[in-house]
Amino acid sequence: MEFTQIFIELIIGYFLLLLLTKILGKTQITQITTFDFVSVLVLGELVGNAMYDSKTGIKEIAFSILLWGALIYVTEYITQKFRKTRKLLEGKPSIVINKGKIDFHELKKNHLDINQLQHLLRAKDVFSIAECAYAILETDGTISVLKKSAFSNPTKQDMNLPPEIISLPISVILDGEIITENLPRIGWNEDQLMQELKKHNFDSHKDILYAEWREGSPLYVQSYKMN
Repeated sequence: MEFTQIFIELIIGYFLLLLLTKILGKTQITQITTFDFVSVLVLGELVGNAMYDSKTGIKEIAFSILLWGALIYVTEYITQKFRKTRKLLEGKPSIVINKGKIDFHELKKNHLDINQLQHLLRAKDVFSIAECAYAILETDGTISVLKKSAFSNPTKQDMNLPPEIISLPISVILDGEIITENLPRIGWNEDQLMQELKKHNFDSHKDILYAEWREGSPLYVQSYKMN
């Protein structure tokens, strides 16, 4: 009887969850926000716990899933109808790179560090922060990127321009700390790096939020200040 009960509860739970995903829409999967993530976890927890609780029957499982699904549906309906509630329930996008400059305040507010920002940018085929004009951290954790005009279409091939050697940008300073293991890759030492920083009117690497080296280009340096 226990196996039969588990089988019946699992089948009913499966179809109820499937029904909810159809009702709630694809955003629950493809554009998952923090609220959506929590709601999915709770739904899974309701079914999982109920299956192995002998005191919980099919009626209780169905009621819990339908009630929680109704709450999610009402929440989604409210955010669609009332724009001002979206900021509270879904959050709002954050501009983490503004006019080619990293907004350190927005990074801190979203608990994002430089390495995570670079990872998100590389997923958008942006391997150098210097190529990015704007980057917006969306509410689902993805990033939207607008490249600077010099790095966007049309390509050099379209313009019949001679190709250039492609080099991978290398970070030499992150969050005020010199990345010593990267210096040998570009044939520099700390003294050479400091000489380059002085050309940008910096006396200490601790004043720099981010600096990267790229072959054939001047050292890209940004301080913690926006201006």
